[in-house]
Amino acid sequence: MTTTVITNIGSLVTNDPALGEGLLGLVENAALVLDGETVAWAGPAVRAPAADHRVDAAGRAVLPGFVDSHSHLVFAGDRTAEFNARMSGRPYEAGGIRTTVAATRAATDAELSANVARYLREALRQGTTTFETKSGYGLTVEDEARALRIAAEHTDEVTYLGAHIVSPDHADDPAAYVDLVTGPMLDACAPYARWIDVFCEKGAFDGDQARAILTAGKAKGLLPRIHANQLSYGPGVQLAVELDAASADHCTHLTDADVDALASGDTVATLLPGAEFSTRAEWPDARRLLDAGVTVALSTDCNPGSSFTSSMPFCVALAVRDMRMTPDEATWSATAGGAAALRRTDVGRLTPGARADLTVLDAPSHVHLAYRPGVPLVAEVWRRGVRVV
Repeated sequence: MTTTVITNIGSLVTNDPALGEGLLGLVENAALVLDGETVAWAGPAVRAPAADHRVDAAGRAVLPGFVDSHSHLVFAGDRTAEFNARMSGRPYEAGGIRTTVAATRAATDAELSANVARYLREALRQGTTTFETKSGYGLTVEDEARALRIAAEHTDEVTYLGAHIVSPDHADDPAAYVDLVTGPMLDACAPYARWIDVFCEKGAFDGDQARAILTAGKAKGLLPRIHANQLSYGPGVQLAVELDAASADHCTHLTDADVDALASGDTVATLLPGAEFSTRAEWPDARRLLDAGVTVALSTDCNPGSSFTSSMPFCVALAVRDMRMTPDEATWSATAGGAAALRRTDVGRLTPGARADLTVLDAPSHVHLAYRPGVPLVAEVWRRGVRVV
C-alpha cells in the first residue's frame, strides 16, 4: 500500500461533525490522507501527516463521492415522444413503462449491459461513486433474472423490482402476477440481488400486495425498500416503516402520520426531484421531513420515462431551489443520506476507515453545486483511492 496526501483543499466535506463544523463536518484549508483504498486521516492541512505522494487540490472543494441510491438503468430505448408531448401540453397516448418493457425484452444482453455501462460512466463523470440500480423492465422470470445478472456485473447494489407494474402478460389477473413475483420469479432473481422493491401505488400494487411481495423477499434474504406515496396518498410509507425497509422512495404525498412514522423509525425518506422536474408534478416537502427529524436522501431516479438524468449535482440544485433544503442539507443527503438509504457506513463520508471515494469540485465550496446549477463543476473523481476522472 502507498499513501497519498491531498492538500491545499479549500473546503473539505467529511460528513463527520467531530472532524469539522456543522452537519457536514466542514474543514477549511484541509488535507486528506489516503492509504490504498481507504481514508487514513482528514483535518487541517497544517496538521497533515507525511505520505508517499502529494496532490495539490489548488484551493478546490472536496466532498464524498455521491451515493445514488435509486436508479433504473437496465433498459433499452427511450420515451422522447412521450416527454415532448407532456412538456408541450399535447395529449399523448403511449404505453409508459410498458413501452420500455417491450424495448427491453427485445434487446440483447450485450445491448443492455452497454447501456448500463454508458449511464454509469455518465454518472461517474458527475461525481457518483456508489450507485444502486433495479430490474423492472422485463416482468418475466427470464427477463427479470437477466436484468439483475447484468446489473450485478456493474454494481453490488442491485434491486429486484419485478413488482414495478403488473406485467402486460397478466393484465387480466394481477393476483397471478403477484404469485409469480413472489414465487418462481423471486427464486430466479434472488441470487443476483441485495434488495427487493415494489411500486406501491394506485395502478400498480396495493398495500396488501406490496406487503406480500416484500415479506416474500425478506424470507429469501433480500432487504426491503419501496416506491411509496409518489402519485397519491397511500399505505407505502407506513408499510416501509412496519417492515423496517431501508428506504421509502418519492414520499411526495405524506400525512402527518406518515411523517411521524418516518421520524420514529430507521427508514430513510429518499427524495427524487428529477421525477418532479420531468413530470411537472408537485415537489416533495423536504423541509417538513427534515424539521421532523427524518433522515433524507437525494437520488436521481434515472429512468427513461419520468427522470432521465444521471446528475446528482442537478438533483442537489433542484432540492435547494424547489424542495426548501439548505445547500448543506442537500449535499449531506446526496452523500451520507444516500449511504444511509443503502445501509452503508463505508461510503458517503470522508473519515478514517471510510472508502476513499471523493469528488473534487472546480469551485471553493460545495455550495456552488446549487449556486451554479447546470455548470460542470466536477473536476476530479476518485474511487477506492484511485483517480478515475
